[in-house]
Amino acid sequence: MAIQGSPSVGDNRETRLKRLIELGIALSAQRNHHLLMEMILQGAKELTNSDGGTLYLHDPEKGELRFEIILNDTLGIAMGGTTGVPITFPPVRLKDEAGQPNHKNVSSKAALTASTIDIADAYDADNFDFSGTKAFDAKTGYRSQSFLTVPLKNHDGDVVGVLQLINARDAANTVIAFPAETTSLVEALASQAAVALDNQMLLDAQKNLFKAFIDVLSGAIDAKSPYTGGHCRRVPDLTNMLARAAVAANDGPFAAFKLTDDEWYELEVAGGLHDCGKVTTPEYVVDKATKLETIYNRIHEIRTRFEVVKRDVEIAYWKGLAEGGEATALAAARDARLAELDADYAFVAECNVGGEFMAPEKVDRLRSIAAVTWQRTLDDSIGLSWEEGQRKPKDKPALPVVEPLLADKPEHIVPHDHPPLAPDNPWGFTVKPPAQKFNLGEVYNLAIGRGTLTNEDRYHISNHIVQTIIMLDALPFPKNLKRVSEWAGGHHEKMDGTGYPKSLKRDDMSVPARIMAIADIFEALTARDRPYKSPKKLSECVKIMSFMKKDQHVDADLFELFLTSGVYKEYAEKFLLPEQIDEVDIGQYISKAAE
Repeated sequence: MAIQGSPSVGDNRETRLKRLIELGIALSAQRNHHLLMEMILQGAKELTNSDGGTLYLHDPEKGELRFEIILNDTLGIAMGGTTGVPITFPPVRLKDEAGQPNHKNVSSKAALTASTIDIADAYDADNFDFSGTKAFDAKTGYRSQSFLTVPLKNHDGDVVGVLQLINARDAANTVIAFPAETTSLVEALASQAAVALDNQMLLDAQKNLFKAFIDVLSGAIDAKSPYTGGHCRRVPDLTNMLARAAVAANDGPFAAFKLTDDEWYELEVAGGLHDCGKVTTPEYVVDKATKLETIYNRIHEIRTRFEVVKRDVEIAYWKGLAEGGEATALAAARDARLAELDADYAFVAECNVGGEFMAPEKVDRLRSIAAVTWQRTLDDSIGLSWEEGQRKPKDKPALPVVEPLLADKPEHIVPHDHPPLAPDNPWGFTVKPPAQKFNLGEVYNLAIGRGTLTNEDRYHISNHIVQTIIMLDALPFPKNLKRVSEWAGGHHEKMDGTGYPKSLKRDDMSVPARIMAIADIFEALTARDRPYKSPKKLSECVKIMSFMKKDQHVDADLFELFLTSGVYKEYAEKFLLPEQIDEVDIGQYISKAAE
C-alpha cells in the first residue's frame, strides 16, 4: 500500500509545537516497528513542509546505514515500511574501501559526527558526493535542492538512525532552505524518535533473547533423548499452522476466533515452552528401552547370576564324580540342567525386551525361575552411594547367604525425595503420585504387562507436564504473556476430562490450549525419528486421531478444521518422509455439518 502524504501544519509556531507534542506522545505509544518509522518520517515532513525524505537505521555490527523508508509526495514515491514496496538500494557504508570515515555521503557524515547537516542546495555542496542524486534528477526531471540530515541519538548519545528530509517549501510552494526554527523542531522530534526507536529495539532485543533462550531449551530437551528428537520444534510449527487456519475461518465454530500480534507471540512462547518440564525427567526413564534398564541394563547382573548357578551345576557334577557317582548319569543330569538354565535365561532376556502383552503363564514361569537360588559370599552393602546405602536393610545376614535368582528387595524401593502433591495443591493437579518414586524390583519390572515402563516410570514421564506448569507459573510473565502456562500446560488434557494433570474438560480449555493438544498428539504419531517405532503412514495417523475424536480425547471441531483446512497435509509435506505421505480420504472423518 502507498502512504498518503500529510498536509503541512502551517507556519504557526504554536501549531507546530502542539504537533510536536502530539507526535512525541504518539511515538511513545507506537509498538509496530514499521508504523513507528513512518510516523517519524511523516511527522518530520509535516513540521518542515518538505517533499519527502528517508529514514535510515544504524547497524553498528555491519558499520552501515540501512534504508527503512523512503517517501516523496511530489514524485509519488513510497518505499519500505508498510508500503509493501521493497527498497533495493544498497546500505550506506560508514567507512570507505580504505577503511576511512565516509564523509562524502551526507547521511554517513551525520551519523559519524552525530551532528545535524543543513544544505541549502545540494548542487552547490562540493564537499559531499551528490552524483547519484543528480543522476536521479536527470532521469526524473525532479530538482533535489535543500537537504536536512539529522542523526537520531539515544539517551546514551549513540546514533541509532538518521533522518533526512528533502526540499522544504514555503507558503507559495517554493523550495527553500530549511529554516532554523523548523530545524530545531526536527531535532527535538529526532530526539524523541531516537528514544522511541531505542526502546523498541531494546524490547525487540529482549524478545529475541527470550526466543533464543526458548530455542536453546527446546533444542536441549530434544537433544537429551532420541525418543523426543525434534518434538519441541515441530509442535510449535503445527500449533501455528492450525491456529492460522482457525483465524482464517469465516464461518463455523471458529468464525469469531482471532489473535492479536501479542497473542501470536504468546502462542509462540507457549509452543516453545510446552515441554520445558522434561528437563526434570530422568533420561533413563525416557529412554527405558528394556524393563530392567535404569542408568544401565541390569540384565547383565542377572546373566552373571545365571553364570554362577551354571558353575554350581558344573561343580556339583565334579563333586559327584569325586564322591564315586556314576559318570553317565551325572553328565546327563548336568547337561539337562544347563540346558534348562540356558532356556530360562533366554526367557528372562525375552521378557526384558518388552512387548504388547505379558501373558499370565509367562508371569508364572518368571516367578518359578525367580525361586531358583544361588549363593552370595560377598558383602553387597559396601561400595554403595550414600543414597543407595540408606535403602539397604540395617540387619545384614551372615555370609555366605542363599538368595533367589531374581528378587524384589527392600532396597529396590526408592522413596519420594519430598512429599507428593497433596489433593488440594495450589495448581489444581488431580494426578495421583504412586506410593514410591521408583520400584526397581527385578520380578516387578520383568512382569510388566505391556512395554517396558512401570506405573512409577509412567508417572515420571507424564509428570513432565506438572513440572512444566510449575516452572511456567514461577516465571514473572508480563501481562501479554500471562496465558502461556494455561496454553502450554493443557496439551495432555482430554475433552471428556480423563486427561492430566488437571482433568480439564473441553469447556475448561481455551482454543489455543486445545489446538496445542492436537499438535502434540499428531506430531508424536507421525514422528519419523522415534527409535522405538517405525514411521507411520499419514492415513494411519489420521485414522488413529479420528478414534480419539470419537472418544472425546481431542476437540472434534478442531480436528475437522485440521482436515478441511489441509493443515494435516501441509505439515506432512514439511516434516514427514515421502514414503509416509499417502492419500487420505478425509470425507469419512468429517461430519455432514462441517462439509
